[in-house]
Amino acid sequence: MTDEDRFLFDLQGYIVVPDALSPEQLELLNAILDEQIAEKASDARTHRFGGLLSWGKPYRDLVDNPRLQSQLEQIVGDRFRLDHLFLDVCRDGKGPIGTTLHGSSGYFDPAQYYRHHRGRMYNGLTVVAYNLRDVNPGDGGTGVIPGSHKSNFNFPNEWRDLEEAHPRVDHLTGPAGTAVVFTEALTHGTLPWRGSGERRTAFYKFSPHPVSWAAGYFDASEYDGLSARQVNILEPPNARYGGRRRP
Repeated sequence: MTDEDRFLFDLQGYIVVPDALSPEQLELLNAILDEQIAEKASDARTHRFGGLLSWGKPYRDLVDNPRLQSQLEQIVGDRFRLDHLFLDVCRDGKGPIGTTLHGSSGYFDPAQYYRHHRGRMYNGLTVVAYNLRDVNPGDGGTGVIPGSHKSNFNFPNEWRDLEEAHPRVDHLTGPAGTAVVFTEALTHGTLPWRGSGERRTAFYKFSPHPVSWAAGYFDASEYDGLSARQVNILEPPNARYGGRRRP
């Protein structure tokens, strides 16, 4: 993570990481997703998929993507854990959860927060959103209010619906393979999809090791071929003390 990245994350609440996925990864990830869409959502205008880790190694590899290790260690902490994940597909209009802005700006939320102390940032739930297809200006998709992760007041209610984009909302774009990393303390939402193709975005959400936003935890024994590091990242929330019961 560069000095510029740190400055931008503190300033905006997000950074954009180009080429977080290789062309080979994109080909494999999209081929698997094609199969899932054909099986579960061939006629759906929009759909949210869970259970990505059971889809195979290409999706499990994103548990500890080397391209994002430095960013996550500095944003979330060097013992971050995977909290939960899902993948959204949208062909037109509103996504699976609509176009409502949400997040934790304006008050302290113990599960999703942003703080800075003595040269170090501290974040709760933090998102890595991977574009599996291109997201161009005007297409829609992820929108955020930059800087709102440090706001002392709730955002105005009249800004809440992104059906019509507010000028203070940044539309986060990028070619396939781009990752956007943002704190869930940032006010964010989904702009209506108006792109010529499908929106395909995989969301991997990470928390500090003793914290959980989601009620369910992963069982690493359910997945073949995990590295020791991946097993650690899938561990349930705890203080990571020595002698604890391990997966």
